[in-house]
Amino acid sequence: MTFPERPPLGVPTGLGAYLTPGATSFTDFVAATAPHLLPGRVPPGAAPATGAGAAGALDVPHGTTIVALTFSEGVVIAGDRRATQGNVIAQRDIEKVFITDTYSAVGFAGTAGNGLQMVRLYSVDLEHYEKTEGVPLSLDGKANKLAGMVQANLAAALQGFVVVPILVGYDVDAEPAKAGRIVTYDAAGGRYDELLGYHAIGSGSVFAKSALKKRHDPGADLAGAVRAAVEALYDAADDDTATGGPDLTRRIFPVVVSITGPDGAVRRSEEEIEAVVREVVARRTENPGG
Repeated sequence: MTFPERPPLGVPTGLGAYLTPGATSFTDFVAATAPHLLPGRVPPGAAPATGAGAAGALDVPHGTTIVALTFSEGVVIAGDRRATQGNVIAQRDIEKVFITDTYSAVGFAGTAGNGLQMVRLYSVDLEHYEKTEGVPLSLDGKANKLAGMVQANLAAALQGFVVVPILVGYDVDAEPAKAGRIVTYDAAGGRYDELLGYHAIGSGSVFAKSALKKRHDPGADLAGAVRAAVEALYDAADDDTATGGPDLTRRIFPVVVSITGPDGAVRRSEEEIEAVVREVVARRTENPGG
């Protein structure tokens, strides 16, 4: 028989845990009161798996390609919709790009379950901080917060349950021309600012970045940036079997989020992305190489 994991001695439990003043970090609150709920935590009573084959033994779904690029008014992030399980398509319409607050969004590649849990907890943490402090966290603060969560997942990553996120945001304290920012991470929690203005993660990232290297225009408008992101995902799907291309039959299209100063983070409508996708497919029918 196994018993639920208990909080450390001296930590308030029940309603008292919620009424006791503490840090502004929701993640720290969960770590103190219910640590087994954090991403990457081995459930109570479960024997931790060992070695890189642990994730393979469970055969869990994996998310693939995410692209991000800056433009004249801010930043755009987009992701394909495929999750794979080995050489099998686990899900055709998974979402891997999420708006996390008014001026930020996160996409992830890697173990889908851990990634979804991490992004949800991150969104709650940002909301908790803003409600507690009365002001939103700065973009650098958001980037550092996510780095800590990725680092906390290191034990799971060593077992093969790797999650690599990419954060995009609009820095309201910067001049408009440099307000759109892209921050990337490694599996150990290291954070890196992408100063070239574009980046991609996931299995198709090599092909997506090659496309963005030629198509990225920092002075482009929103429509041009969205088009470049869709083109990059198309090129990734063309060469990487784990990346899902646009599915016109099922009407499954990439998730695209733009972040600008006036509008904040906005998920582009399916009708808008469908129009862009159909135009790209029509052009690629005439010229497959783009």
